[in-house]
Amino acid sequence: MLCKLLCYKSDVLFIEYVGEQADHDGTLKGKINAGLHTIFFTEMFRGLGVLIGHYFMEPATINYPFEKGPLSSRFRGEHALRRYPSGEERCIACKLCEAICPAQAITIEAEPRPDGSRRTTRYDIDLTKCIFCGLCQEACPVDAIVEGPNFEFSTETHEELMYNKEKLLLNGDRWEPVLAANLQAEYLYR
Repeated sequence: MLCKLLCYKSDVLFIEYVGEQADHDGTLKGKINAGLHTIFFTEMFRGLGVLIGHYFMEPATINYPFEKGPLSSRFRGEHALRRYPSGEERCIACKLCEAICPAQAITIEAEPRPDGSRRTTRYDIDLTKCIFCGLCQEACPVDAIVEGPNFEFSTETHEELMYNKEKLLLNGDRWEPVLAANLQAEYLYR
């Protein structure tokens, strides 16, 4: 029986059974049917059929350390600072990423250059505070700060999760082809 309905009619409670009929409903036919199910183990063979069917299906899991699953181009992993093809860093020290960060994980210090432009002297991200929301990447007008595809950056100490400008630039140099391809794939949605 699939479910029971409790109904009230003129202050009398009665139960109606909805769905499949029971194998053993008190009639001779029901008793014979229930006996045959018991003798021939039909439920057990149905379960065995399901088991054999799943045995030949392709597994849904992967052997993680040796096989990598697909990542979306919108995946938000380890942070990186990008450079222009000329080698100059992209960050113009506008501090929009620092202002928009809800966790206040970004610290930027900047100074003007002799040519009048501003560049960062200090760009720190505390990844123990970061919630990987991607707002810094969305706020950046020159695509300087991005969240890359790397999610395997576990550390042994707290201090290793304090990323400074040099470490962020190294991440950007290492992942630049992937970062550029991800940004190109998403340019219509920005």
